Order: sequence, then structure tokens, then C-alpha cells
Amino acid sequence: MKTKPEILAPAGSFEKAKTGILYGADAVYCGTSSLSLRTRTNMGDDELVKTINYVHSKGKKIYVALNIFAWDEKYDEIINLAQILNELKVDGIIVADGGVVDIIKEYAKDIDIHISTQANVVSWHNAKFWYKNGAKRIILARELNKDQIKEIMKNKPEDLEIEAFVHGAICFGYSGRCFLSDFLTGRSANLGDCAQCCRWEYNIYLEDKNNEGSLMKLEDDENGTYIMSSKDLCLIKEIPEIVEMGIDSLKIEGRLKTEYYLATVVNAYRSAIDDYMTNPNEYDFNKYLNELNKTKTRGLTTFYFNDRNNKDFQEYQGRQYNENYEYAGKVVDILEDNKVVLEIKNKLNVGDKIEIIVPNQIETVNFEIEKLWDIETDEEIETINPGRAEQKVKIKLPIEVEKGYILRRVK
Repeated sequence: MKTKPEILAPAGSFEKAKTGILYGADAVYCGTSSLSLRTRTNMGDDELVKTINYVHSKGKKIYVALNIFAWDEKYDEIINLAQILNELKVDGIIVADGGVVDIIKEYAKDIDIHISTQANVVSWHNAKFWYKNGAKRIILARELNKDQIKEIMKNKPEDLEIEAFVHGAICFGYSGRCFLSDFLTGRSANLGDCAQCCRWEYNIYLEDKNNEGSLMKLEDDENGTYIMSSKDLCLIKEIPEIVEMGIDSLKIEGRLKTEYYLATVVNAYRSAIDDYMTNPNEYDFNKYLNELNKTKTRGLTTFYFNDRNNKDFQEYQGRQYNENYEYAGKVVDILEDNKVVLEIKNKLNVGDKIEIIVPNQIETVNFEIEKLWDIETDEEIETINPGRAEQKVKIKLPIEVEKGYILRRVK
């Protein structure tokens, strides 16, 4: 039996970092507003500092992405951030650009260097190159299959850590190194501002070569076609094989996803890994997959992990949300007698069926709403709508919970 791998959760904000830690992540990764590949995440400098301090207070690790392919005018900002991260003692800096690696080695000497998936490491030879140039960890390209990963694990330097994606969005392009967004919108994926053009609806036309300019629309459905959109990666079934490979860190994509998504996905992988490590002969992936299917996600695929010839990762129908489940709310305050204050995310009614996602266990706690109380008047109400930001309601739960617990509504 191999050592239990790290579960690494995305943290697009301070609150999302808290959710990831609560639901079982060993570490989180985040970025800055301008120097990582998710510039639309809400993580300014003050929030970054707060997040780092919080994660460390929980005895967990935090890695900061500085993984843009940097133009020269970015380097003054990069040097400044490297110095700040060195002072804050983050556990790793995620880097893709060789020039940025040199900056980290000079200005953040005490911090581990993690080579981003953007660097497209697909061989142990490449991994060895980065190791010689200061890397502590390699985040593998998502285009590898399991045999290629095993080859890297067998031949890499012994103390070089390996991280691999196990869940989340994948690109129609090559690990995100795509110029389509910049071409169509002026927003560069390689500078962290991808417009996700591969997720858009498109009208496709055929042209008769003997009659140039004569176009015939290729029909799909009322929404057009999502011919460049990929399904989402899901390797929950493959957890036993991944653990036995000895991969150090299992990464979940999704810094732009909701806290509900994070709670569900992190909790499922936490439970799956813990259960497998405890009783490997009885691992049943179906109960974890059932939870993962309750999130808003595209179709799920193993991508290239099992078969490099796999073509079943394109999602022609675009988004395939599970309409039977939705984010009900998050517990933000604890009152007496199992009453809590719930920050709601969708409409709630007396009589609604609710599931409480309980950290570190795959089984949810289910109940029906019997009463709701207005947060200001304490009067009973029948329904509440999320009409304003941070709309709250009082509700009684069947179990004791902590702040940050996530509830879902069964529609």
C-alpha cells in the first residue's frame, strides 16, 4: 500500500479556501488577480494574505499560482510578488515560464517551485530537466495516459514530487495553451484571461467547393453545436490505480466554481481515498460518482488516462446540468437548538427536501424543511428568495453543524 496522496483543492477566494479545507483538502491552490491563469478570481493582495494565514492556521498547505507566460513588462510585478510570497512562507509557487522560475530562485529562495501543467511535462526527461533547475514538484500535463505516468514515476528523481489532475474542466486545446480566446476576444489564455471560447455555441456551415460562397448550415439542435467543448475529467473510478502509482498530489480543477461544487467534489474524493486506504478490497466508486453527478457539470470523461485513442471527451450538447439538485445555501452562523443562519443561494420553501453535505463522509443527512424564520423579525415564513446579495434565513437542522456546511436542495 502506498502513502496516502494529498488532496489539492482550488481556492478562487478566501471563502472557497475555507470550504476546501472544511471538506477535507490537505492543501489548496490559489492565484493573484493578474499573474495566474485565472485572473477573474477574486483574490487581491489583502485576501491572498488572509487566505495564506488561514490555511496555515489549520495546519494545511497553500500553493500560489504565478504561472502566466510573462511578457517583459510583467517582471517588476513578478519580483515584488515573489518577495511577498517568500515573506509569507507559502508552501509552493506554481510556475510555467522559465524566466519566472529564475525570478523565484532569486527572490523567493525559501519557497518550493512547482512546475505548472502549462509547462506540458509529458516525460521523465522533461521532469528531470525541471528538477535540475530547482523544481520540487511537477504538475503533469493532462494529456498523458496511465502507462506514460507510470513511466515517469519509475524514472523520475526519487525526491521529485508528482501532482496530477483527477477532476474538473479540461481544454479542447493542449492543457490550456490555446490562442483561440486571444484571437476572438483579445483575452489571452496564456495570460490568465481565457474567455472559454471552446464552450460557446457555434453555427457550423458547409460550403460547396464548386459553388464558392454558397453555405449550408449544419444543423444540430436549437442551441447550435458545442463542437469544441470538452467533457469534464473524472478519475474517481481510477483512484485505486492512481494511489498505487504513488502520485503525491491529486488536483481538483475549479477556482471559478462555487463553494457547493467544491464541497461536493472535495468531499467525494476525500471519502474515496480514505475508504480505499482503509479497505482497498471493497472500493466501490459508484457511491462517490453518484455524489459527483449532483454537481453542475458537463458530461464526465476519463480523457486519455485509460486510452490515448479515446475520443469520448467532446461534449456536443454543451452544459449538462443535473437539474434535480441545486445549491441551497451555506451555514454562516450557529444559534441554539440546532438552529442556524443560512446564506441562501436559491429559492427555499417550507416542504423542500434538503441534503446536508457532511465533511469526511459520503452519506448526506436528508430532511424536509418544516419551518423558516425571517432573519430580522424572527417571524415564520413560507418561502424566501435570494433577492439580494448574502440573503439569509433562519432554519432548524436535524444535526449539529459548523459554520461553512453546505446544503443542497433536491428539486
